Amino acid sequence: MKYLFKGSAVALITPFKDGGIDYDSLGKLIDYQLENKTDGIVVLGTTGEPATTSDKDKKEIISFAKNKIGNKAKLIVGTGANSTRKAIENSALAKELGADGLLVVTPYYNKCNMSGLVEHYKLIAESVGELPIIAYNVPGRTGVNITPDVALELSQIPNVVGIKEASGNISQIVALTNALKDKMAVYSGDDALNYIFMTLGAQGCISVTANILPKQVKSVVDLCLNSNYNDALLVHEKLLDINKTMFVDVNPIPVKYACSLLKMCDSEIRLPLSMPNEENKAKIKKSLQAFFNL
Repeated sequence: MKYLFKGSAVALITPFKDGGIDYDSLGKLIDYQLENKTDGIVVLGTTGEPATTSDKDKKEIISFAKNKIGNKAKLIVGTGANSTRKAIENSALAKELGADGLLVVTPYYNKCNMSGLVEHYKLIAESVGELPIIAYNVPGRTGVNITPDVALELSQIPNVVGIKEASGNISQIVALTNALKDKMAVYSGDDALNYIFMTLGAQGCISVTANILPKQVKSVVDLCLNSNYNDALLVHEKLLDINKTMFVDVNPIPVKYACSLLKMCDSEIRLPLSMPNEENKAKIKKSLQAFFNL
């Protein structure tokens, strides 16, 4: 089976301060993940707000993360775009700066057909040589769904080594894990379903909740990889409420506010995203209190 990593990766937030990138906090966030043995660190994924981050800042974020992480975890860079040409440019930059792999979301807004989707990934893959790519399926945000049949076709591209699946469709997840068995890795892109993914044969997760609880998220995955499903379920059950709360508003609004409550960084977020309302702030704080003294 092809894969970039086995275990738990974090979809890392990008901390902002006074309109710029807060590199002091970014360094602390990365250290926190490394201390908790996170297997992969994804920068500039959806949770990292790449849509409102300049190309200059993206380059600096990747360089900073690579220097900080070294070989202690896999550095995975989000390089997707709705323009194939732009995605190739992003991917070339990430490769040049030392990324261990790429997370490439499906094109958004222009809503390509399936033949265009496959060609999109083929061209990006060819442009970066042997650098591993994880396709990212999140139809609720992009309007494009990678079906199991298309995922199977993508698995024929040598350096497309996995798919982050975030459709939320259980029937599709079952079909996907079955179709890709022994071909390439499936990663959970939905924290609430991490346990289900793992029992179906996934190789790990790319997690939002891991920003604040990396040890617990990794525990669920590692226990499942070692076929200890009973203990994994006990840990997953403890995470049920917080996994739900991290999505009471549009990601990464809740997790960024949670990180601010934990003094990990400021809660600053870029428009058109905005701070959670008071009701959701209270829900987030209540969920955190099960794990932290606030």
